[in-house]
Amino acid sequence: MTVNVKENAAVIKDSIERACSKVERDPAEVTTIAVTKYVSTERAREAIEAGIVNLGENRKEGFLEKYSRIGDEARWHFIGSLQSRKVKDVIGQMDVLHSLDRKSLAKEIDKRAETAVSCFVQVNISGEDSKHGLETEDVLPFIRMLEDYPKVRVVGLMTMAPHIEDEEKLRAIFRQLRALRDKVRNENMAHAPCEYLSMGMSNDYTVAIEEGATHIRIGTSLVGNETYGGE
Repeated sequence: MTVNVKENAAVIKDSIERACSKVERDPAEVTTIAVTKYVSTERAREAIEAGIVNLGENRKEGFLEKYSRIGDEARWHFIGSLQSRKVKDVIGQMDVLHSLDRKSLAKEIDKRAETAVSCFVQVNISGEDSKHGLETEDVLPFIRMLEDYPKVRVVGLMTMAPHIEDEEKLRAIFRQLRALRDKVRNENMAHAPCEYLSMGMSNDYTVAIEEGATHIRIGTSLVGNETYGGE
């Protein structure tokens, strides 16, 4: 199936605007990240040409391959679990990390980064064994501890909802993350302004936006999936 990224981007833009309208939000508050892990550099470029300059990768190899060819034409988000030993390979190219969930990773970022790195703390709201991230009750103590690592700047929280059709269950998960974000933000920690919410993917991003998402991560419905020969 042929993928038209420009058309897909227009559809997604319209969906974002409608979701924002429902809850009286400004669509400009929502950053769309094109998740390009299953597509080529050429397809990633099509996203940029369609006006989506935030690209998300979840593996070091794919990230570095695309970065080597696209570079500063995009703003780069590392959205997968990052092993501490791989931090040194991506730290200079990565603009935002969406998966900070342990002290060892923070320590390595602080050691390797030249300037402060914008990080989302990943939270496992759904409690699924297959998901990475902190338990809800551990988030605030973890973020307080990060004050010891000046190169780590907590800009928000991130979660991955289960791939389900039950809209109310999805809303409950997104609301929990928003409430937790508010709790952290109200602490007024200099190293953790915690303004943003990275939540919502191809199947649930409109619900996430209605519940406050500021960053949505869209893969298949935007750029398709070349790994398996189509969408």
